Amino acid sequence: MKKIYILAALVAFAFNATAQIEYEEGFENFTLGDVSPQHPNWRTWGEPSGPMENAQVVDSQASSGDKSLEINSDGAPAGIDQIMYITGAPTSGVYSVRFDMLVPDGQEGYFNMQGQVTNNGTAWEQWLVGGNVYFNEANGSPGEGTVDGNPGQTFSFPHDAWFTIDLVYDIDAEVWAMYIDGTLAFDDQLFEFNPTTNPFAELAALDFYAPSASTLYYVDNVIHFNGDSTTLGVDDFSPANFSVYPNPVQDRLNIQSNEVVDAITVYDVLGKAVISVAPGVISPSVDMSALSAGAYLVNVSINGASKTVKVVK
Repeated sequence: MKKIYILAALVAFAFNATAQIEYEEGFENFTLGDVSPQHPNWRTWGEPSGPMENAQVVDSQASSGDKSLEINSDGAPAGIDQIMYITGAPTSGVYSVRFDMLVPDGQEGYFNMQGQVTNNGTAWEQWLVGGNVYFNEANGSPGEGTVDGNPGQTFSFPHDAWFTIDLVYDIDAEVWAMYIDGTLAFDDQLFEFNPTTNPFAELAALDFYAPSASTLYYVDNVIHFNGDSTTLGVDDFSPANFSVYPNPVQDRLNIQSNEVVDAITVYDVLGKAVISVAPGVISPSVDMSALSAGAYLVNVSINGASKTVKVVK
């Protein structure tokens, strides 16, 4: 019995060690079309809304894999208005959101952070507190971005190429920063727009919106991280180079990777290794058909680094 408790404790530790990553999405197991019906982390601004508000899962662009999320100018500025809930809606501590973004030449990108998202029974109450962030606003400044939480603040970004954004929110201090490909774009932005009428309540959501006829951008490899993504080493296995799907799994678990996967070990809830393979290939799969229904820990090793994710069968 003591051995079981020890193993259970080790498994609990493994779950805690990987709990910083709270949501990952590369859209590979989504179908093409409206994103909102496919996962509860996504909904339109209005919900129920007209058909123009949904961002589209497409296979015309992707940072990795074959699919990404497209926010285009159809119907702008009353067109696409896509809310992505922040997992857990944290109210304290440090929380990060990472995603890959592509803004094609001659096009505009945009997002903001929502500090309150509730439904009063008849309508959604939601408000921006984290800044309007523009990339080539209205096709007027190619390769330049602006954020209006600090007037005059500008930054550079790779136009017509995929780049990685890290948003780091210090919720207790109510300030935030943005990094592009690991380089600080700006920091010490205040959570402020209408603090009297629209006070910050929670890190509720990001809003991917199409503000003008110039809007066209793509989002891929989203990660929600409980902590500072720029200091706690999530680069080892960001969704840009590692993800698993489908989850829940029935028979085969697919490992999507940009590099050769050296080893995969699957542990049951008692910490016993039930599958151990050394595929030695990029993007392998694991046969889990013989396993009973339940929760498992899947440890994947690539080039000397490893990560454990929870998978449900």
